[in-house]
Amino acid sequence: MEPKTKPEVIRNRTTVSDLWKKEDWLAVWIGAVLIVIAAIAVISKAFDFTALNFSKWHLWEDVPEKTSLLGQFAGAFWGKLLRTFLILAILFGIGIKLQGEKISKFIPAFIGLFILAIIVRIVSAEFTFNRYLEWAFWALIIGLLISNTVGIPNWLKPAIRTEFYIKTGLVIMGFSVLFSNIAKFGLYGLGIAWIVTPIVIIFMWWLGTKIFKMDNKPLVITLASATSVCGTSAAIATGAAAKAKKEDLSLAISISIIFTILMMVFEPMIIRWTGMSQIMGGSLIGGTVDSTGAVVLAGSALGAEAEQAAVLVKSIQNILIGFIAFFVALFFATRVDRQMGQRVGANEIWYRFPKFIIGFFAASLVASFIILPVYGSENVGAINKVLDQYKNWAFVLAFTSIGLDTNFRQIIKKMQGGKVLWLYVIGQLFNIALTFLAVWLLLSGKFFPVPELDNYNGKKAEPKVVEAPAPATVAADNAEALPADTISAAEALKAVENKAQ
Repeated sequence: MEPKTKPEVIRNRTTVSDLWKKEDWLAVWIGAVLIVIAAIAVISKAFDFTALNFSKWHLWEDVPEKTSLLGQFAGAFWGKLLRTFLILAILFGIGIKLQGEKISKFIPAFIGLFILAIIVRIVSAEFTFNRYLEWAFWALIIGLLISNTVGIPNWLKPAIRTEFYIKTGLVIMGFSVLFSNIAKFGLYGLGIAWIVTPIVIIFMWWLGTKIFKMDNKPLVITLASATSVCGTSAAIATGAAAKAKKEDLSLAISISIIFTILMMVFEPMIIRWTGMSQIMGGSLIGGTVDSTGAVVLAGSALGAEAEQAAVLVKSIQNILIGFIAFFVALFFATRVDRQMGQRVGANEIWYRFPKFIIGFFAASLVASFIILPVYGSENVGAINKVLDQYKNWAFVLAFTSIGLDTNFRQIIKKMQGGKVLWLYVIGQLFNIALTFLAVWLLLSGKFFPVPELDNYNGKKAEPKVVEAPAPATVAADNAEALPADTISAAEALKAVENKAQ
């Protein structure tokens, strides 16, 4: 009888120096520095720390107040542009230096990448483009066009640090995820957002790995999170946790953006055709439409109450981003990436665990339980307005880098004969059906009392009667409620509050 062999225990040694040498921790510190400075600037009102934001401009649209592209470059534009560049270049440059790389090569490359990011921000701020295609789409397209035509010059490559930018942006985004949003919709929002979401992720994981036999498991879990939570942001966080390749992230986000546009236009039509109440229709939109900005637009097509319900459900759902990334990292470290006969020790789990998730949660907890109670929602909203632009710049740098580092042939190969597309379509249909079931059970009035959502001035939200939900009309009606770039859940909620008042 052969003696039983003990499973090999995998151990990776971590050291104290990881805190200032590893990319994950450096992303946490950079995000923390930006959050602290933004909070001091807003609360003390001692100095201006805002980053450059591109306002909407018009190319061909016939609107009463038309803004030209040249109007972007007036006023404080150049000062904010210089400040934004210097802050990002210095912080990321220090991070690169601490990782042992040459800053003399990084800075010229970063200048080139930053110029490309400016082009992305300008294009994505165009009125029509801004309404229907997120900045992530344009960042990928511009990067892909360069990499698949003229190619990437060698001098630009030192600045292509996709994961570094993504992780930093996610830490900053954590400040906008407020646990207080749960109280605004109570158990109703939790039932719709927190019960449905993990079921959809598990279903899509089973469908992709067991039924479609897809070997690319990081892509499956990234697409599942994008479908069930909030599109781009969830895909970024989960993709980083599962160590998805750049092509996987690019593909998942591209599919999510395309279907978000379709759902933003057609879902309000279908909901109104069925005669669903505003609170039910808005909750269904909040639980199924991926992008927060698209949720605001689609919800507003049904009315003020639907708009509030949609944003509240999406805000509660967004809180799950950090938790999902945490469990995905744990699952992949202990199950997916483990070799046969190996046992992953606690030290190895910690070694593999993406540390930026700690920064994400820390930022969220500080905002929810320290800044909000002490300084109030107005200051938190103002801080988030500042941070949102730094987050957007980090993500634009990341997605431009993804485009520059991606080959069209690799993306087509990743489609696996259409399996990826079918995975999304079936998963999204399952998400819609399950969310509708939860909405019907909780908000139809057959089983539980229907809550009354009040506007934030204390008055009951009046239904808004609208004609056919043409996307251009919806966008024009909400031009003041939405910023030029993709907005965070907290900023979307603030936009609804301002609109209600």
